[in-house]
Amino acid sequence: MGLPALEFSDCCLDSPHFRETLKSHEAELDKTNKFIKELIKDGKSLISALKNLSSAKRKFADSLNEFKFQCIGDAETDDEMCIARSLQEFATVLRNLEDERIRMIENASEVLITPLEKFRKEQIGAAKEAKKKYDKETEKYCGILEKHLNLSSKKKESQLQEADSQVDLVRQHFYEVSLEYVFKVQEVQERKMFEFVEPLLAFLQGLFTFYHHGYELAKDFNDFKTQLTISIQNTRNRFEGTRSEVESLMKKMKENPLEHKTISPYTMEGYLYVQEKRHFGTSWVKHYCTYQRDSKQITMVPFDQKSGGKGGEDESVTLKSCTRRKTDSIEKRFCFDVEAVDRPGVITMQALSEEDRRLWMEAMDGREPVYNSNKDSQSEGTAQLDSIGFSIIKKCIHAVETRGINEQGLYRIVGVNSRVQKLLSVLMDPKTASETEMDICAEWEIKTITSALKTYLRMLPGPLMMYQFQRSFIKAAKLENQESRVSEIHSLVHRLPEKNRQMLQLLMNHLANVANNHKQNLMTVANLGVVFGPTLLRPQEETVAAIMDIKFQNIVIEILIENHEKIFNTVPDAPLTNAQLHLSRKKSSDSKPPSCSERPLTLFHTVQSTEKQEQRNSLINSSLESVVSSNANSILNSSSSLQPNMNSSDPDLDVLKPTRPNSLTPFRKAKALYACKAEHDSELSFTAGTVFDNVHPSQEPGWLEGTLNGKTGLIPENYVEFL
Repeated sequence: MGLPALEFSDCCLDSPHFRETLKSHEAELDKTNKFIKELIKDGKSLISALKNLSSAKRKFADSLNEFKFQCIGDAETDDEMCIARSLQEFATVLRNLEDERIRMIENASEVLITPLEKFRKEQIGAAKEAKKKYDKETEKYCGILEKHLNLSSKKKESQLQEADSQVDLVRQHFYEVSLEYVFKVQEVQERKMFEFVEPLLAFLQGLFTFYHHGYELAKDFNDFKTQLTISIQNTRNRFEGTRSEVESLMKKMKENPLEHKTISPYTMEGYLYVQEKRHFGTSWVKHYCTYQRDSKQITMVPFDQKSGGKGGEDESVTLKSCTRRKTDSIEKRFCFDVEAVDRPGVITMQALSEEDRRLWMEAMDGREPVYNSNKDSQSEGTAQLDSIGFSIIKKCIHAVETRGINEQGLYRIVGVNSRVQKLLSVLMDPKTASETEMDICAEWEIKTITSALKTYLRMLPGPLMMYQFQRSFIKAAKLENQESRVSEIHSLVHRLPEKNRQMLQLLMNHLANVANNHKQNLMTVANLGVVFGPTLLRPQEETVAAIMDIKFQNIVIEILIENHEKIFNTVPDAPLTNAQLHLSRKKSSDSKPPSCSERPLTLFHTVQSTEKQEQRNSLINSSLESVVSSNANSILNSSSSLQPNMNSSDPDLDVLKPTRPNSLTPFRKAKALYACKAEHDSELSFTAGTVFDNVHPSQEPGWLEGTLNGKTGLIPENYVEFL
């Protein structure tokens, strides 16, 4: 049953029946409004889903179009050509269909969503505004009427007439608003019959057009479909006919493999393991190698069947000599050394068996090793921190900063190994290395130059930041407070040998320049830390713990780059006191005392650095070295010469006395200020208040050595006070 009609004559009476009828119309409008709102939401979801479907189908079509069939043999049959072309035909049909779908989707937004939103906002919205006005006038009219009726009849006649006139005006305005509201409600109820349904019809018409287009495409595709079906069947029949013959040939190959061996153009070829230098020492990498005796050319292709792919760039060298490796000179079996004309150093290779090594050495005209105990084991091209080494690094840096500072992936993208080795051989040649004005010519790629710089640093006898400081740098990076990290690393850098520090400063200044151009070269400070951390701070032994600390190596390099001006151009500040370090922790010692690895490695509790501070540090360091290298008697004998300096009247030196004993008094008792759990066998575990015997400086920076319950071990220096 439909809604009852709203009569204009009922507006004047404003009867309960009129109000009930009006409410039913208002409820219908609210229902229509909610329905249209949900329909618009569902329509937008449908359009979005259609767009996603179209995008997925286009991607599918692109994949079909990009794939190319490669048939066996140097020619294709008509059937094979038809099948190879089929994927492109499929892609064309799908793209054509999706073009029509996109047109439908674009049209759907205009013919469905926009008209519905317009009807809801303009028509139903206008009816709601009219209702608000009607309700407001109703409240106003009723209020004035009640007030008017409550007037006393004893009032003056003029006042009563004025009140009557006011009520008449309000009644007339209420009547006009009521008529307008009823008219708007009636109008919206009638408009929805066509303005609401018409957009839906237009949307369905777009769908029918899309499906009809698909039908037309299917009719046009029918001829090719028939041809393709025939080609597929023909190809299947030929496969069934040749499969038995191929299987028969395979069985013959299994029975007599040597009879079917192919003739190789190489004198010798096969797999060899080649020794290569890595961040943590050396490793053996599997290569497929070929050798031609006429050209003396050796080609090495890093390849591992397990991973199923190449592990790097091919490398070709010209053979100079081949020598069998002595059994007692290397842990691996079946090894031989190869020297190349165009690559410095010796290439150590491992054959798969003794017979395999014999065949390789015969092919390369190999010789037995020369037993000469007087031979210098150091090769001519060893990397050193000498004038040649500094010249090489400076030339590489100059070339990078003048020609390739904005190259993307700078230092991350590696060069071809053979090119890198050739460049290093040129740079390390004593004849050309002394020519400081000679720049690296433009024929060398930037990635080759950056790889040569990194390779030279790895060729040094030890890492640039030295093995003995590696653990201290890592512990500094593990500190929770950034200021403490910078301060500790600052102090450690200034304990490096002069040449190591100069080379490190040269490198960090350059890397800071690279990082400043990270928007172009994409090499941020973090990226540079990943590249140079394992090179500059590699550990002496490759262990699981060392691998887990790689991320802290990277943090050390990041700190050096970000703070290079402060670290290299200023004297390190005095270490923090125990109280200051204690306050810098996230939790107080009352709730959770810091572990050994969390506390910084400080030597003394001192004041801010001055010229006297530098003299005092050098005096302390020399005293510590004498304690470690000499026995107790020699220390006591030498104390007479150094004691006056330590007991001088200099007030700056007096701050040492309360917190640390004279370094010339090697064995003292000490009391633990905090509890500590040992992380290594060489360290002692203890609780707060523990008393140690025979406490004296150790060779490990920032650590003391003492005895507890008969066991001697290391104690964090800033965990104790001397008694």
